[in-house]
Amino acid sequence: MGAEEPKRRARMAGGLSGCLSVFVLCLCPPSAAAEEVRVAVATNFAATLGEIVTNFERDTGHAVVVSSGSSGAIYAQIRHGAPFDVFFSADAMRPKRLEEEGFAVCGSRRTYAVGRLTLWSATPGAVKEDGRSTLSGHFEHLAMANPGTAPYGAASKQTLQALGLWNHVRDRIVQGENIGQTFQFVVSHNARLGFVALSQALHSSVRGTGSRWDVPAHLHAPLRQQAVLLVNGRHNAAATALLDYVQEEQSRTIIERVGYGIE
Repeated sequence: MGAEEPKRRARMAGGLSGCLSVFVLCLCPPSAAAEEVRVAVATNFAATLGEIVTNFERDTGHAVVVSSGSSGAIYAQIRHGAPFDVFFSADAMRPKRLEEEGFAVCGSRRTYAVGRLTLWSATPGAVKEDGRSTLSGHFEHLAMANPGTAPYGAASKQTLQALGLWNHVRDRIVQGENIGQTFQFVVSHNARLGFVALSQALHSSVRGTGSRWDVPAHLHAPLRQQAVLLVNGRHNAAATALLDYVQEEQSRTIIERVGYGIE
């Protein structure tokens, strides 16, 4: 009997250990499974979102697929069934419309950045400190985004109208379908001047080159950029997590660093 006692105690210990393991597992449920979120973003914010997404994927394990374009074009795609989960627009109007039209989850809309417009040239000295005198002077082409589909294009037109120069320059305007294409017109010197997002002029690829005039905010309607959870993503945990992540301190720091305002 003395020989059996150690074996009996070992079996009891093993059984107790198994029970404790089960108990610990019950107390510590597995983390939520990683998901994929499909995001549509206005061209002006695409590079900034890319930096934030890199951090988001590292911190959460979720995967993000990003498509970019003009806000107007993306809005039309969503209304025609494009399977996006989240929309980062360059304005507040289109996310609001999507809520009203039943394509977005009501109450999910939030401002993630306030855009800033600048008159920029890849040529040093081409843009003077006084933007009005620059636009009143001699140049062949002025690039701007399409006012009908791109919020930055609408802000550019409003600026020219506020300065009383719309009729003076309208025949020299070359339009980009979005602010990204507009920026390329100026970078490639196909347009000497261009209204672009300040974030583009501050991008590492061109920072410190060329010349610019930052447009005073009172010359155009606020470029309040809003994001919204689309109906397609209402049950997607990664979609909700991304919207929350963009408003966390580390993301807001990135957004301000690259030239946007924060409300």
